Amino acid sequence: MDIGFVGVGTMGGPMVRNLLEDGIKVTVHDIQREAVRPLEELGAHWADTPKAVAQASELVLSSLPGPPEVEAVALGPDGIIEGIKKGSVYVDLSSISPSLARKMYPIFKEKGAQVLDAPVSGGEVGAANRTMIIMIGGDRDAFDRCKPLLERLGENILYAGPIGNGSVCKLVHNCVAAAAHMAVLEGFTLGVKAGVDAQTLWRAVHGGMFGKASPVDGLGKNLFAGKFDPPTFALKLAAKDVSLAVQLAREVQVPMPITSLTEQVFLEAMGRGWGDRDHCATDLIQEERAGVQVRVPDFTPD
Repeated sequence: MDIGFVGVGTMGGPMVRNLLEDGIKVTVHDIQREAVRPLEELGAHWADTPKAVAQASELVLSSLPGPPEVEAVALGPDGIIEGIKKGSVYVDLSSISPSLARKMYPIFKEKGAQVLDAPVSGGEVGAANRTMIIMIGGDRDAFDRCKPLLERLGENILYAGPIGNGSVCKLVHNCVAAAAHMAVLEGFTLGVKAGVDAQTLWRAVHGGMFGKASPVDGLGKNLFAGKFDPPTFALKLAAKDVSLAVQLAREVQVPMPITSLTEQVFLEAMGRGWGDRDHCATDLIQEERAGVQVRVPDFTPD
């Protein structure tokens, strides 16, 4: 299969290098001509435009900074859409909005081609070492066709469902990671300002229940099952500890907006009479606000 690749920067460059090392023919394009020259030395073929990449390829991939660049490369003048061949597949590895993926899908379908939104997570090291997860949305037959090639790029190839679902997965992953990081940072700034050195705090958090397992690991026991009784840690105790942390933050003058919001949710749950339920019963409040239940019957971790 002839492969095309648009965007050979921080993530795309290592991916193309890996394909070339596997003896795969790759036609490449990048807005920075110089970025391609090291790959040409390894056997890559240069194309002047994304259109020319598509004309030379059965499978076209792109790895670009964001939605504006993807839309321009895919749908703009001299874009992939102008050169895509009937029966070809376009796989975008960038982080984009689900709405853009769903916009591109019917446009390519009119040309007899398919689109997969396939954002990655793992960073530059993961791209180089082929240890990324690739989260893929689109038609199942297109996924099955591209999976052998994508397995050369990452170790975890996840089919997420219809077009746009790959991007939904990536956005959820990154927003959860960012919010969790800020919550951890709030705690550590509180602890240091309250007089404990950062190394000791790290040992305390890392050695406790939070540090021993990701909060994601616990979803199966409570949220996915919709089970919050009997408690493993009572809501009234968790609420007490969060309130004490907010009180300490006031004393030492550390702003903690995420923790303060958490306290308000816990207080609402306590006001509903849930004090003796598991502290994760607060999940029900977020479900209520979102108008959705997050359940996985017979959940088993992979």
